[in-house]
Amino acid sequence: MNAPAQASRERLLTAPILPTLLRLSAPTTVAMLVTALAAIAETVYVGLLGVESLAAMALAFPMVMLMQMMSAGAMGGGVSSAIARALGAGDLPRANTLALHAIIIAVIAAAVFAAFFWLLGPAIYRLLGGREAALSQAVLYSNTVFSGALFIWLFNTLSSVLRGTGNMNVPSVLALAVAGLQIAIGGTLGLGLGPVPSFGIVGVGLGQVIAFGLGALYLFLHLRRPDARLRLSAQGFRVERALFVDILRVGALACLSSLQTVLTVLIFTGLVARFGTNALAGYGIGARLEFLLVPIAFSVGVASVPMVGMAIGAKNIARARQVAWTAGSVAGIALGVIGLVVIVAPDLWSRLFTADAAVIDAARQYLTAAGFGFPFFGFGLCLYFASQGAGKVLGPVLGGTIRLVLVALGGWWLTVSGAEVWTLFALAGAAMVVYGVSTGLLVKATRWG
Repeated sequence: MNAPAQASRERLLTAPILPTLLRLSAPTTVAMLVTALAAIAETVYVGLLGVESLAAMALAFPMVMLMQMMSAGAMGGGVSSAIARALGAGDLPRANTLALHAIIIAVIAAAVFAAFFWLLGPAIYRLLGGREAALSQAVLYSNTVFSGALFIWLFNTLSSVLRGTGNMNVPSVLALAVAGLQIAIGGTLGLGLGPVPSFGIVGVGLGQVIAFGLGALYLFLHLRRPDARLRLSAQGFRVERALFVDILRVGALACLSSLQTVLTVLIFTGLVARFGTNALAGYGIGARLEFLLVPIAFSVGVASVPMVGMAIGAKNIARARQVAWTAGSVAGIALGVIGLVVIVAPDLWSRLFTADAAVIDAARQYLTAAGFGFPFFGFGLCLYFASQGAGKVLGPVLGGTIRLVLVALGGWWLTVSGAEVWTLFALAGAAMVVYGVSTGLLVKATRWG
């Protein structure tokens, strides 16, 4: 094992847990928040293009987010976990070969996503309620972004390779750069600037594709450097089924969690829509805050993946468990503070987006009800990532299943029984509590190592 890899391994296996976890998560937190701002900037650009474009973004964006979640958080976690466990066992050649297998998985997954949404995207967006101009623009945006699916998958996969070695700084700095490029290029091509004409919603999508393409190229070149902790090299490479299994047994199962998250949002949105436009708009404001909460839990969670993975590889199960509980507690406390603020003063957030009294009232009802669930949501989500490091994600996936079933069945019963909308919002908060508690119990019951 080379000197940089050995030094990183020793730090992650012996350094005090909490300071190390906070140090590793800090750059990712900043990068993820800026990435979230890039998504908000995209929405602003599209809003300037007109109502049809805004509706089109609402139809296609969840599918783009699904690809991001699967490539970065789900399959990316499987990649980081496998590499961290290999390095923890002191097996650098295996880690190098795992990285090449991860790239193959990324190429295949990108091709599947692109083909699926090119062929079935129009039918899916029509099923979600897209009509006429909104539908045609949703297809344009979707086809543009999924044409660059390979760049997005490669960027997130190569970032996960680096995170598996304990290197959080380079992926975080690149994520910041990509977000900045996405804002600049998407705005220029979407709205037009100087001699550059406006390409509309296609230009906004191109901004994302170009930015991720440049980011993926830089990461590839970085991993080819002689002084890299893990250096990509195809010399003597051969495909090994066992290495695909090592990544996919975590990453593929974790993809179910991403699907559950999207399904939960879609189902809950459909249920709230039955209570009218004001309730839906109020829920949308609250859900936007949740979108900004996820990067915090994600940042702490992905920082725990190499720490847990290397401890598992070194057969130090007690330390791996301690890292997981520490990470879950940090994420729970951080999101709990935010939850307390919105419970006490929910209008601070709502008034950033609207002055409509009815919408603010609906948002207030949602935030005060769901805010109690924020710490449990952060705790459970962080344990999901820590479990990826251990290569044992079934428990957290089952916790997500319990949340999905509770929202679907409980929400259906409330709507057909004529309950008021606040009861549905309370259900959302209760489902977060159940998710956090059940995930914690399932992780505790799962044998690691």
